Amino acid sequence: MNPVIGELREYAEQGMISPGRMRVVEQNAIGLGLSSLQMMEAAGRSLAGYAETFNPGRILVLCGKGNNGADGMVAARYLQHSVTTDVCFLDQPGGTAECDVQRALLQHCAVTLHAFRCREDLENLRALFDNADIIIEALVGTGLAGELREPLDTAVRLANTSAARIVSADVPAPGIRDGKICAFHRPKVAGSDVLDIGIPIEAEVFTGQGELTLVRDKPGDAHKGAGGEVLIVGGGPFQGAPYLAGLGALRGGADIVRIASPVFEPIPDLIYERLSGDVIAEEHLGQILRWVDRADVVVCGNGLGDLSHAVVRAIARAGQKVVFDADALRLPLPAARDTIYTPHAGEFARITGETAVPDLAGRGRQVRAAASGGVFLLKGPVDVISDGDRVRFNRTGTPAMTVGGTGDVLAGLTGALFCRIPAFEAACIAAYVNGRAGMVAASCRGSGLLASDLLPLIPEELFGGGTGIHG
Repeated sequence: MNPVIGELREYAEQGMISPGRMRVVEQNAIGLGLSSLQMMEAAGRSLAGYAETFNPGRILVLCGKGNNGADGMVAARYLQHSVTTDVCFLDQPGGTAECDVQRALLQHCAVTLHAFRCREDLENLRALFDNADIIIEALVGTGLAGELREPLDTAVRLANTSAARIVSADVPAPGIRDGKICAFHRPKVAGSDVLDIGIPIEAEVFTGQGELTLVRDKPGDAHKGAGGEVLIVGGGPFQGAPYLAGLGALRGGADIVRIASPVFEPIPDLIYERLSGDVIAEEHLGQILRWVDRADVVVCGNGLGDLSHAVVRAIARAGQKVVFDADALRLPLPAARDTIYTPHAGEFARITGETAVPDLAGRGRQVRAAASGGVFLLKGPVDVISDGDRVRFNRTGTPAMTVGGTGDVLAGLTGALFCRIPAFEAACIAAYVNGRAGMVAASCRGSGLLASDLLPLIPEELFGGGTGIHG
């Protein structure tokens, strides 16, 4: 056993899992080298073994054209030696490649295949439903969008009128009568019996390429601002930081980014909101709070210095969604209605009074304890993200990213994602993507990497899929 991964087993989630989260875990497993076909093989074999425990004489397997149907086909292949097995499969265009592979294999097995394209085809197969001892239902799984349509609706109706025991693969089809549910990896609905399919723990506790499945493209009818409006409040003592954060937000998909700062830099993509003087002070609150009201997310603290904490606290009271970074991370700790904190180890010690311990398991507990009032993203060689309940670890990145400004880019990227994605998921994705961009940049520039080198690489990693390397 990998000792590090073994120590992190406490962070593997338990209980119900949403279809979206399950897709993340599966894609992370694929990134680690466990193929979709391998997971399908494990699922189908476990499903067949489960059905055999009821000692059936005849089994009917109902298969849709997606990966849930493919799971059922794998089960049929394992049942061929022990049970008379019939497979009814939906023969329509648009099936998955995995389903095509499994159906082709069944043509070489001791099972009887029955294609159906319409309701009448199924009505002609009614005897199969009536004579079955068990019906394995693998019609739609977690992939259904909307209501069940014909001919699958007829398949469900015929199964419901049969005397056979129903065993559903992973998620029951809508309208199917009560029966047994075999969930793969973790349950998606209550009352499921869970079958382990060998997904590595790392796919669940570390971020990976699967996190990117939560990022959606803008719809075809999107208008200006649909990607979100981000306000960056910072600068004065350190002028570059808020602009790196602003560009990180734009590269993360935000449509409009305002920089409220005493310092101007001529970057035409960013809207500059001028604040008088050298330091952001309470006299600026009237201006700043107007921009806070219109922003979807505020990113506060980049280059701010240590003289503006009263302003930070006022922004927290007014803000709906706020990312606090850098100089905003001071006591008393500001808290908005929905908050993400992005400290490095020194800032973490400053606001918690604790030095981050070196072992990952212990650090996870520290961050989880600190995250009672918001999501924490503790930056480091391995980032730790927690919402006070869940904990994720991110190990993308490179020592070359110790250069100043990479954390500012991360804060802006986090703010952009926070416009469209819940806080915990936004922090996880931002950490993963920022680290991946740094790795790609460092492959060319080594220790000469600049924070600005990450910026053109972020969209490729976030929206283009990157390389899928976990780091």
